[in-house]
Amino acid sequence: MELKDKLLASFMAFEEKIDTHSELHELRSHAIKNFESKGFPTKKEEAWKYTSLNSILKNDFSVFPKKENAIEFKDVKKYFLHEIDTYKVVFIDGIFSSFLSSTTHDGLDVCLMSSALTKPKYKMIVDTYFNQIANKEDSLTSLNTAFSLEGAYINIPKSKVVDKPIEIINFSTGNEAALMVQPRNLIIVGENAHVQIVERHQSLNSNPVLTNSVTEIFAQKRAIVDYYKVQNDEQTANLIDNTYIAQKQESRVAVHTFSFGGNITRNNLNFYHQGERIDSTLKGITIIGDKQHVDHYTLVQHATPNCESHQNYKTILHDSSTGVFNGKIFVEKEAQKTDAFQQNNNILIGDKATINAKPQLEIFADDVKCSHGCTIGQLDESAMFYMQQRGIPKKEAKALLMYAFTSEVTNSIRIPELKTKIARIIADKLGVNMGFDL
Repeated sequence: MELKDKLLASFMAFEEKIDTHSELHELRSHAIKNFESKGFPTKKEEAWKYTSLNSILKNDFSVFPKKENAIEFKDVKKYFLHEIDTYKVVFIDGIFSSFLSSTTHDGLDVCLMSSALTKPKYKMIVDTYFNQIANKEDSLTSLNTAFSLEGAYINIPKSKVVDKPIEIINFSTGNEAALMVQPRNLIIVGENAHVQIVERHQSLNSNPVLTNSVTEIFAQKRAIVDYYKVQNDEQTANLIDNTYIAQKQESRVAVHTFSFGGNITRNNLNFYHQGERIDSTLKGITIIGDKQHVDHYTLVQHATPNCESHQNYKTILHDSSTGVFNGKIFVEKEAQKTDAFQQNNNILIGDKATINAKPQLEIFADDVKCSHGCTIGQLDESAMFYMQQRGIPKKEAKALLMYAFTSEVTNSIRIPELKTKIARIIADKLGVNMGFDL
């Protein structure tokens, strides 16, 4: 049975098992009909022109895990920011792990989507925010909505500065021969509130996994959100990450995406402006090799005046790996005084790596400052020669140049311990001991 048919057949059984109100039932039903109509995206669609899911869909994925699996903290400690204390929301094969999680704090509302979707006290919040900015026409977002049950629900109250980062980690044990999981996160950050969040999807063995994740983030007036995505999974893991962000007046949201692992990774990152003097930052580093594939698809919709957006993506491709960057800036007629910047720089190591870059500007306002740039090349041979002349071996010189290439993004990480962790991952991906304190 094909995966699409399996999912459609599983939907009725899924709805029978959960206790939900009729409004959510109607929403799910509409979503599954949209997925049934459109199916999985193909390369015939312009947005998926360079990314094919065919090789993934051949796997016989289990839609639901057969049982709850336990993990010892010592076995997964390295995946956490264990150098500092953090709030933790942990899922194992799509099921919440109270043993590995740590969410208790006065003044913070951190719980599970299963609770938020079913408990009466959350009804008004769910009605106001759930599935409000997610693209209802996108087939994979619709698929997630149809099966949405578990994930992180985070509501930061007005004027609250969260005292430590929140980690959202989804582990796949590999106890299933192949597993599909669909986490759904809802994050609301109140007026003048500030939060730092680190998200990670991690397989614990080489069995295939397909994650179709949807996250909705609402930043209220003057809220500050720092969101970090660490993607360094096994090369049998596949991730489709859909993130939708709505920003109110004077809010600041920064999303950093670090793509190092996995088989096929597709990041859909969408920003929607809903007030003036908004600042949106999108930054990313991709370092992959073998036959890995990473696709960044970004959208910033400038709909209001006096707002800024800044995009900066760095990519290093080895072997026969493939990268995609499709960045779109949309400036509506009302969005005068927009300042939008987009930059995508790519280094190809060898002659088999491929990058497909498509920066896009659609501007309907006449008083704006918008720019985009894209570079594709190899390492600077003169710089390599200069360093080797001063006693630096070729391998180390090459790694230093590539590390320096990524530093513009890593320097903007605001959690020191995460900055160190990312630096170490980069050094490992470059295959060298950098010889200085990371």
